[in-house]
Amino acid sequence: MSELIQNAESRKKILKHMILQLHGGEAPGEVKNRLAELLQKIPYQDVVEVEQELMAEGLPQEEVLRLCDVHARVLEGKTDRAAAPAIQPGHPVEVLKSENRALEKVVEKLQDLYRRSVSVQDSQQAHSLAAEMSVLFNSLTEVNLHYAKKENLVFPYLEKQGITGPPKVMWGKHDETRRMLKAAQQVLGVSGTLASGDLEAMVETVLKPASQSILEMILKEEEILFPMCLDKISGKDWQDIERQMPEIGFCLIDAGAVRKPAAQDETRSAGISEGNISLPTGAMNAAELISILNTLPVDITFVDSDDKVRYFSQGRERIFARNRSILGRDVRLCHPPSSVHVVERILADFKSGKRDSAPFWIQTGGKFIHIEYFALRDGNGRYLGTLEVSQDLTLKKSLTGEQRLLSYG
Repeated sequence: MSELIQNAESRKKILKHMILQLHGGEAPGEVKNRLAELLQKIPYQDVVEVEQELMAEGLPQEEVLRLCDVHARVLEGKTDRAAAPAIQPGHPVEVLKSENRALEKVVEKLQDLYRRSVSVQDSQQAHSLAAEMSVLFNSLTEVNLHYAKKENLVFPYLEKQGITGPPKVMWGKHDETRRMLKAAQQVLGVSGTLASGDLEAMVETVLKPASQSILEMILKEEEILFPMCLDKISGKDWQDIERQMPEIGFCLIDAGAVRKPAAQDETRSAGISEGNISLPTGAMNAAELISILNTLPVDITFVDSDDKVRYFSQGRERIFARNRSILGRDVRLCHPPSSVHVVERILADFKSGKRDSAPFWIQTGGKFIHIEYFALRDGNGRYLGTLEVSQDLTLKKSLTGEQRLLSYG
């Protein structure tokens, strides 16, 4: 049996069989015991490859998401990370791990409050505990910055190495956690009239699952994602990731304590030349064009005819986060798994000529955001790509009367 376990293909077959047993409804504890008997340590690459194979073989992504937490708990402590290279102080993985330690401290405080909620005697005490929990859950929402760095900086470099399954699954789990945190904030926001027993029920049904979801993601990152990234992403790519991290921000850690990346010559990286760019209605040089695009009161993202992100503007106040690591990335991978089918439909409609635009509008953070996709075509109607234009219309929606040119100043 030991010779069988040393063989990578045999290990993966055993692991795949165990995951499919979970899919069939077997109890995680029983599967974990059998796994412990068969495999002492599992190289994390095997886990990644098995996840990708299951999705390629037709196991629905939603089902992989459902099983993700279960098989992660089964594998806890069983993955072999010994081969992962050491990291230097200030490395992006070290920064992400520091954020994880900060998140764990907040969850630890919440867990203490959960224990105290069991012995709550009256509504006043319940309200006081709920208020403390609310403050901590507000802190936990900074996990969005942690997840955004993974989605917009780390995942694109894994995708370039052909690793697409685990990032899709992990992004889906991010969105689940975001929904749970939002639900936790909502119930805590109306906790002013709690009875003593209500708080304990709230903890068990809403709050505890939300904070546990964060801990389970930390486990997945440190058992699977980070070792894989250290093996697959090159030193130069890590420098690019490190340089772009401050654009997104940091989760529960002091940004001043993070190593400052080496400065980059933005003029040189933008490819600015002295020559003019000639257009049908005029000409300008590259510096002028960049300034025009970045001054427009909209966010622009261009996706080419092969569905690859080719350009985005860099206005003063972006509505949606964009980082240079998305350049060349398939646009489907830039969206949460839950909305990819809509992206597919828009692209299909544009390419077929069925539609030339697709408008949407949302309200978030007190702002009214308008998002519209436009099909780009040449003079013969040939599809060239898609332009995404996003704009904050909050102020414009509130305008009344007139402000004419002569009233300037």
